Amino acid sequence: MTKETAIKLFEQKQIRTHWNAEEEKWYFSIIDAIEILTDSPRPRKYWNALKTKLIAEGSELSHNLGRLKMLSADGKMRFTDVADTEQLLRLIQSVPSKKAEPFKQWLARVGSERIDEIEDPELAFERAMETYLKKGYSKNWINQRLKSIEIRKELTDEWDERSVKKGLEYAILTNEITEAWSGFTTKEYKAFKSLKKENLRDNMTNLELVFNMLAEVSTTEISKEKEPRSFQENKEVARKGGKVANAARIQLEKTTRKKVISKKNAKSLNPPANKKLDK
Repeated sequence: MTKETAIKLFEQKQIRTHWNAEEEKWYFSIIDAIEILTDSPRPRKYWNALKTKLIAEGSELSHNLGRLKMLSADGKMRFTDVADTEQLLRLIQSVPSKKAEPFKQWLARVGSERIDEIEDPELAFERAMETYLKKGYSKNWINQRLKSIEIRKELTDEWDERSVKKGLEYAILTNEITEAWSGFTTKEYKAFKSLKKENLRDNMTNLELVFNMLAEVSTTEISKEKEPRSFQENKEVARKGGKVANAARIQLEKTTRKKVISKKNAKSLNPPANKKLDK
């Protein structure tokens, strides 16, 4: 089972979903997932019993779940328990069901592969190459993408040296770089490409990847030179790095009279073999 096949359960129409644009997260109805996994005629009762079991085991999962109004079978909007993708996968691990077993095996394999990659980082690149090939990306694009991963790692290593915190601070600085070179915030850029949870870089053209790499490598070099000490100083460096790529982008667009930023995403970059792109 791959990640793509593993999440197909969540894409079935029987499971009600909600996209939170602010958090960039999908939320899924737990009751619907329980019903599909267990074939229980009373999924709500099953879920209540499972919650009790989880609490008895000391799990805090049920305390961290949310509730959202979703359209119920009677046509009314009613509150129901929901989980994001990570929470739902954790929940599946606690469901004793044949349908849940493939998910459990997949999660165990993913965990094992992650440990292997920590011990031998080259494995991560090999798996990435294999994954992108299966998705239909060209070898030229894949080489660019893998190079962008290397450049990104050099940037995050530099941020670590400057005591930038992973998570929110990484995201803020990335947004500064993206907006400075492209004119879009990360969220606006993804919306322009009709993306939601998808990785923005995986949906960039070769040219977009090149300018994004230029922005990030410029940020890394400027940071090494300026040695920023505060988060605000790191933000200023990020903007300067992005502006280097922005100047190059503007010059290229003037010369070619073509826009660098494209609406193309992975679906248009990798059309099925039996289909042609619309002109």
